Amino acid sequence: MAKKRAEENDAPDAEGGKKSKLPSKKVMMIGAGALVVLLGGGGGYWFFMKGKAADNKIVTTTSDGKTVTASTGPRKPTAFLDLPEMTVNLAASGGQSDRQQFLRMKIALEVSEQKVVADIQPLLPRIVDTFQVFMRELRPQDLEGSAGVYRLKEEMIRRVNVAVYPQKVDAVLFKELMVQ
Repeated sequence: MAKKRAEENDAPDAEGGKKSKLPSKKVMMIGAGALVVLLGGGGGYWFFMKGKAADNKIVTTTSDGKTVTASTGPRKPTAFLDLPEMTVNLAASGGQSDRQQFLRMKIALEVSEQKVVADIQPLLPRIVDTFQVFMRELRPQDLEGSAGVYRLKEEMIRRVNVAVYPQKVDAVLFKELMVQ
């Protein structure tokens, strides 16, 4: 009986060849999926961790017990240009009282190097005019919340870069921002 079963296993299948002893399709699919996950994980690790070395990190502990990590890599040189304080009246909003509201700002421009500050300095009247015209169109509702201030900052960066082209301003920093 056992001999008969062995002969059946060695017997050719319907296509004329011997039966192969390959794993089932389900096992092959699981193996392929595991291989894809492992390759994806390895590729992700290599992509995100290739530029990070533990050698150029400084770990310090503050007086309140918090651990702070800082990188010792080279820093980009940064320069700042302070603009004069600006006060503008805001556009009247339809639904509120007739009381006039004002916006007072102190702004600093962040640029990549000190040479750019020297190039932008003669263009300060153009920058101030650009900001004044834009800010007079603002309504008090435009400045509500952090989202409003973020939109204001992004629009000011765009406008100042148009005014100082071909130079580039990296950021507009608010030193003071008050709506009265």
